[in-house]
Amino acid sequence: MTRSSIVDTTLIGARRDRRGQPKGRVVDPVALDEVRALLGDAPRRADLLIEFLHRIQDAHGCLSAAHLVALAQELKLAPTEVYEVATFYHHFDVVKEGDARPPRITVRVCETLSCAMAGAEALHAAVERLGLEDVRVLSAPCVGRCERAPVAIVGRNPIPAATADKVAAAVRGGELEARVPAAIGYDAYRAAGGYRTLVECVGGARTQESVIAELDDSALRGLGGAGFPAGRKWKIVRGEPAPRMMAVNIDEGEPGTFKDRTHLERDPHRFLEGLLIAAWAVGVEAVYVYQRDEYADCRILLERELAALQRDPPCALPPIHLRRGAGAYICGEESAMIESIEGKRGMPRLRPPYVAQVGLFGRPTLEHNMETLWWVREILEKGGAWFASYGRRGRKGLRSFSVSGRVRKPGVHVAPAGITVRELIDEYCGGMAEGHEFYAYLPGGASGGILPASMGDIPLDFDTLQPYGCFIGSAAVIVLSRQDRARDAALNLMRFFADESCGQCTPCRVGTEKAVMLMERKRWDTALLGELSQAMADASICGLGQAAPNPLACVVKYFPHELEA
Repeated sequence: MTRSSIVDTTLIGARRDRRGQPKGRVVDPVALDEVRALLGDAPRRADLLIEFLHRIQDAHGCLSAAHLVALAQELKLAPTEVYEVATFYHHFDVVKEGDARPPRITVRVCETLSCAMAGAEALHAAVERLGLEDVRVLSAPCVGRCERAPVAIVGRNPIPAATADKVAAAVRGGELEARVPAAIGYDAYRAAGGYRTLVECVGGARTQESVIAELDDSALRGLGGAGFPAGRKWKIVRGEPAPRMMAVNIDEGEPGTFKDRTHLERDPHRFLEGLLIAAWAVGVEAVYVYQRDEYADCRILLERELAALQRDPPCALPPIHLRRGAGAYICGEESAMIESIEGKRGMPRLRPPYVAQVGLFGRPTLEHNMETLWWVREILEKGGAWFASYGRRGRKGLRSFSVSGRVRKPGVHVAPAGITVRELIDEYCGGMAEGHEFYAYLPGGASGGILPASMGDIPLDFDTLQPYGCFIGSAAVIVLSRQDRARDAALNLMRFFADESCGQCTPCRVGTEKAVMLMERKRWDTALLGELSQAMADASICGLGQAAPNPLACVVKYFPHELEA
């Protein structure tokens, strides 16, 4: 008998010896019972994986290996599939065998630009010095409350204008849960004429064609950042074969952006009515609303108000499913969000095909930002021409500007498209904060670039900023004063991009880390940074890597004096 025959016989014998034995890890019966109790009678579907991971994390404070294996068995998935999803998202704590469980309370201190300008680093250090028992303090990316910087989140309870004393009081007082905003509820909304426009649509008083025509007349564009005309998008998806789906993006992870949260916590049914009108006009089978995990208060509010709507609906409603993010900026990209809704890692898809043709669960999908839908009802009630009549310098419509930084009145300001940042500061924000002189601004959040105050008269809208290497995106305006440096802001943002890169493509994954290293040096190697930026912009799969170089390119172009120090 040859050596190879001996080896083959040995392997075959080993396989025979193992027949009838379970492959991989043995499921812990206690963990399996706990998982089954948490899942209850929910369907065991793979697209619910992230929802189920949240249930386990919420109940046990972490995700143990035993629970992950038990969940894999319940969903008939490989443990590796469950593990790779659980470890992809920032808000899941995966505990390996033998490792210590995380402390009972997590305090997240926002470290991104607006909070950094307001003293986040000192706040983080001060909270750590308190030595609070069974508490860990983590640096966090933007948590969408930039108008009240600096912000810390204790458990699920956001602490605006945070101090170490406020954080300590919340920890010691057990104030770990989010407070539900005092929004307009379902009964009050209906009493004020809410859902009347939806009933007109469903009842035949309006047609799909007339509704889409009003959107076209309004010049409403997607307000999540891309700016695609809303009416045209509805026509494209409506022309695709049924069944069609709808996915709503309330992930809002762009640093400096908090408009969706602000609108939602004040008037959630205005958004829901716009959503339902869009679903009717396009003819969708089901709607999925994806909301970032940092907005725990808005999630509770939306669950409550959606339940009230479904108990007493004004007309027939499509199924509406709420899905909870888990801390991943990349899921603000539409295809990454769809992957996450399907229970996967939030990695952007290669395009084409586009989500309008092949989106959620492989079906044509209408994807929209929350604010875009928030405007639909008012546009239909007042007419597309009403909305389009607003605007300056030839621009059309209204924009919700999230303004933070060195202004007297930060917050969400609804202003005409085409307004300049100087006008926005003077007319809506009460001027610059006391003791601060206007120095620079970010017109579109982390990825929208940085411009000097001398360029503060450019109209703020889609298509107006591209000639200067910038864009408006979701209209997140961060104002810097002469107490700040643009190069420091760019470094803060590049660290954010490096931390939030999904890792799928090398230009973004390696490029952002390399850029951080180069930008941390006293003197920037502008030639090398330029080559790196071009590679990232040309070869990255999605907008994160493509736009990440914008802030540093703006510093080199518009703030060269800062690079000489």
